[in-house]
Amino acid sequence: MLLIRCPWCEEDLPELEFRHAGEAHIARPTNLASIPDADFEKFFFIRSNPKGIVFERWRHVHGCARFFNAVRDTVSDRFVTTYKAGEARPVLPAVGDTGPAAHGNVEPKKLNVRKPAARGNGK
Repeated sequence: MLLIRCPWCEEDLPELEFRHAGEAHIARPTNLASIPDADFEKFFFIRSNPKGIVFERWRHVHGCARFFNAVRDTVSDRFVTTYKAGEARPVLPAVGDTGPAAHGNVEPKKLNVRKPAARGNGK
């Protein structure tokens, strides 16, 4: 099971606590009624679906109920980091970088990622 960090609750919790809410950082039109149908279609229905790092909105539905953003790798399904809604998106290494990020190994300290606490075996 995936553990997702809620930046509001500051806890790593099971994925069942959360709901995916689409792409993050989308520029929404200010007056939907006045835009052409083709532009409305692009805004409302068409989303990118890249292989690799994506920026997404999530909601902690079974907890604080607040929205937050996440950086996730669609290849490994690994969450790189999470951050509060309204905060600027984190700066990631440049595309084409041959460093660790190019191979899916983004250094957590570069993105202020907190690793989940180790869990004991219950003894």
